[in-house]
Amino acid sequence: MRTLSGLARPFALCLTILALSAARAPALDYPTKPVHFIVCFAAGGPNDITARLFGQYLSDYLGQQFIIENRVGAGGNIGTQAYLAAPPDGYTIGFVGPNNAISASLYDSLPFDFIRDSIPVAGTIQVTNVMVVNPSFPAKTVTEFIAYAKANPGKINFGSGGVGTSPHLSGELLKVMAGINIVHVAYRGTAPAVTDLLAGQVQVVFDNLPGSYGHIKAGNLRALGVTAAKRVAALPDVPTIGETVAGYDANVWYGVAVPKGTPAEIVNKLNAAVNAVLADPKLKERIHDLGGEPLPMSPDQFGKLVRSETDKWAKVIKEAHIPTVR
Repeated sequence: MRTLSGLARPFALCLTILALSAARAPALDYPTKPVHFIVCFAAGGPNDITARLFGQYLSDYLGQQFIIENRVGAGGNIGTQAYLAAPPDGYTIGFVGPNNAISASLYDSLPFDFIRDSIPVAGTIQVTNVMVVNPSFPAKTVTEFIAYAKANPGKINFGSGGVGTSPHLSGELLKVMAGINIVHVAYRGTAPAVTDLLAGQVQVVFDNLPGSYGHIKAGNLRALGVTAAKRVAALPDVPTIGETVAGYDANVWYGVAVPKGTPAEIVNKLNAAVNAVLADPKLKERIHDLGGEPLPMSPDQFGKLVRSETDKWAKVIKEAHIPTVR
């Protein structure tokens, strides 16, 4: 016959198991309330367009609303700081892009270290930047643009979604590699930059393809070249910039990250959800309509991509002698 003292140990063990199960329950049941999905650039831009698309599919898949919040400024760093400072419970997540890799070297005194303070969750989509001009601009090719820029140094303004964004660095890379002098004009997102391009306030914009694709197809903007190493299916007749400037390559990727300390169960559940919606034929079609390709990845694979891109852009910033931002 078992004594009370003999029953104490298994009873305590049961209590421990129950406590651990209760502690794990919120992560396993996640999400039980709306998730705030922070986009670091203006509404209507390519980051916003893509994040809203994924937010809708994730809402449907996980049964809770993913609320898009635009926190703009400082090349995406204001929004990044906001979600990295949020409680690590999976209810505030961030939309990640090349700006996060670029800012690590471009900004002198960021209040965060993106790689240290975030957990990579998943890749979402890979796209290209595109170099677009107003149809009234005299250059119809990258070759003609470079010739025009050399004949008019300092007289061409190029817009981007902000200092430290991939469109900004795409333009800076062309400046260095082609030996031209064009003036950068930073906006709080590429949507207002494109608005000014349509109005003739700037002469050229480097934009993520989803942001300008509709204008290109409608004939409102002329695409001179894509920044990727290969032509893209969405714009098969538009050459790469590298076909004119040998070695030029500036690819674009998007993904999801959460603050450091977020439970692994939540990270893995979010990763599984993103990869599941990426396999949806309807979402694949929408991604292709935006000129992109799905980018399914594990958290480790996405983390390696972020680290690799951080190293790549650090070298570009150094070699291009781009001044750091204080």
